[in-house]
Amino acid sequence: MPIPPLYIDTPDQLHDLCERIASSPWIVLDTEFLREKTYFPKFCLLQIAANEVVACVDPLALESLDPLFEILYDPGITKVFHSGRQDLEIFYHLCGKLPGPVFDTQIAAPLLGLGEQISYASMVAELLGVNLTKSHSRTDWTRRPLSPEQLRYAADDVIYLEQAYLAMLPRLEKLGRLSWLVDDFKELLEPSNYQNPPESAWQRIGGANQLKNKPLSIVQTLAAWREQTAHSQDLPRGWVIKDDTLLDLARQQPITLEELKLVRGIDERVVKRHGAVICRLIKEASSHPPAPLDRKTRADKKTVEQESVLDLLMAVVRLRAAQNTLNPAILASRKDLEQLFDGDPHARLQHGWRKTMVGDELNAVMRGEKTLKIEEGNLLIKNND
Repeated sequence: MPIPPLYIDTPDQLHDLCERIASSPWIVLDTEFLREKTYFPKFCLLQIAANEVVACVDPLALESLDPLFEILYDPGITKVFHSGRQDLEIFYHLCGKLPGPVFDTQIAAPLLGLGEQISYASMVAELLGVNLTKSHSRTDWTRRPLSPEQLRYAADDVIYLEQAYLAMLPRLEKLGRLSWLVDDFKELLEPSNYQNPPESAWQRIGGANQLKNKPLSIVQTLAAWREQTAHSQDLPRGWVIKDDTLLDLARQQPITLEELKLVRGIDERVVKRHGAVICRLIKEASSHPPAPLDRKTRADKKTVEQESVLDLLMAVVRLRAAQNTLNPAILASRKDLEQLFDGDPHARLQHGWRKTMVGDELNAVMRGEKTLKIEEGNLLIKNND
């Protein structure tokens, strides 16, 4: 029978909780938050499992979580998440740093033959044979009081996560794959993943990297302004101006309020609040070239010959993935191959276990040092003599 969760909403209760979990070598964590109406996620609940304690900590009732943060930022304690990027974003926003070391069961799952990007419920079902309810998946976690059923539902996210983590560790050790995760978890703790510099905001707009010259300069400028505005007012970016509207502004380039009103997605509210600024920024952006694109941002279209090379490299990836009982997608995606082909030193295939398993071999194929051959219907990779 699962442990009933504690509900922590007073400083004394928080202090007692911290004393009970501080000696644990790991802490299992999950968060509940809302961000439909804000730029920053609104932190509503923190679920914790450690040292046979399960607790739901209420950040809306507590003025300070500092005693708990001292434990979460202890480098001697592993913090366990499932698909933890959004949870880590909350801690980064609150504390300005990330709580390493971490273990993410969603990242580890494919190394055990489980699905890539597997959901928490699916992972628990496959590893533990437990079918979780979705009865409170649409809960408004800002509302108080929380019912016992809601707290139980929230606690399940760490109760079974702890069991899954403990089931994964020996299997990964036996396969010799636990060390493979070091680089992936290190990447998860890269601060740049949780930063949104205004100057690169345009890169998150689908289709923006297809623009050139003046339209590109305009979308870069307007996206930076929107990012700053959304950040300062704690509003969703789309509440300031939607992505499609930014692209239309970059293409149509209105410089008067009357021209601005003709752009799809620009209503009277936008004109009244931001119209003068938008027109001024479009004028300014039209007078200077766009910021240069880095390697990751350029949308260089591959030639037919280059696409054929990538197809060849993907065949090598599939072969090595099959030999190691891995989903090819976890070993290398098409994007990973493109980055390797382009000589990007930060490509995942240039580092860690992926480099050892297939990256070095792919580089050898591209240098002509190895050749692909088919013998008796099987793909072989051989050294060139």
